[in-house]
Amino acid sequence: METASIIAIDLAKNVFHLHGASESGAVVFRKTLSRSRLLDFVGSQPTCCIAMEACATAHWWARQFEAMGHRVRLVPPVYVKPFVKRQKNDTADAEAIAEAAMRPTMRFVAVKTEAQQERAMVFRTRDMLVRQRTQTINALRAHLAEHGVVVPAGAVNVKRLADIVEDDSAPLPDLVREMARLYLEQIEALTSRIDDLEARLRDLARASADLARLQTMPGVGPITAVAIESFAPDLRAFRSGRDFSAWLGLVPRQHSTGGKPRLGRVSKMGQRDIRRLLISGAMSVICVAARRGAAPGSWLERMLARKPKMLVAIALANRMARALWAMATRGEEFRAPAT
Repeated sequence: METASIIAIDLAKNVFHLHGASESGAVVFRKTLSRSRLLDFVGSQPTCCIAMEACATAHWWARQFEAMGHRVRLVPPVYVKPFVKRQKNDTADAEAIAEAAMRPTMRFVAVKTEAQQERAMVFRTRDMLVRQRTQTINALRAHLAEHGVVVPAGAVNVKRLADIVEDDSAPLPDLVREMARLYLEQIEALTSRIDDLEARLRDLARASADLARLQTMPGVGPITAVAIESFAPDLRAFRSGRDFSAWLGLVPRQHSTGGKPRLGRVSKMGQRDIRRLLISGAMSVICVAARRGAAPGSWLERMLARKPKMLVAIALANRMARALWAMATRGEEFRAPAT
């Protein structure tokens, strides 16, 4: 019986669909296995290539299969979809994964280590708590606005809200004050947890020489450095800084034809966490330049003189991404560009 050179697995919680194919692409087997039987079956197969979509739990399964000696290929789901034939079901998805993984020009996702996923969980937990705090602050502002108390948005104005709630002369009913105190207690608890996680991220960034090197760039702090190490593959895997910038989605979207290049807005086809942090860091650099003045004759000074700040921030984030790639691949600290 012909053995499978590639096994595609459509991941799920409890029921997994497998598609085995030979080197020529011929179907060797199609199976449906429960979660408890999947590792035993894959471990009994000869060493081959295991293909999966880069989705939830994919990296954990990839590490298990690599420990058995198999090669693992994680395919982005957006690249699998064109290979699905007609009806969409789990069996067709597994076959499409095998077809996509066998393409010689296919791009694959690097398998994350357990340490990377640990740091990613710290980052994502902090991000979630920040969103919850913002939601709570906005809810409190909205409730108090119904009673004539209007305060600007932002966490920096929470103290003003607290002072108004505790001010006996403010025209607030007693029940409103009681509910507002619940909101303020929740905001304080969230702020405390966010501060603890930020301290943890700073400790992680301080413990690594590579992350300390990245932080020598203006606009890159410990949170951005940890995000790059947690969500990005080894930067040496990119051929150039432009490839890394394109992976982040910081390059213009192309719609060219007939030899006529047509470039649109930023593509946003990439890792959104790092992209968002780089744009925020670029905007902080621009704000400092607006207050103190950019270096005379610099690229930033010329851009700010003729372009909107947000456009300059995205262009600067693109340059930051390229510089970060050069710093990581060459082992050098940031050097300010010559004017």
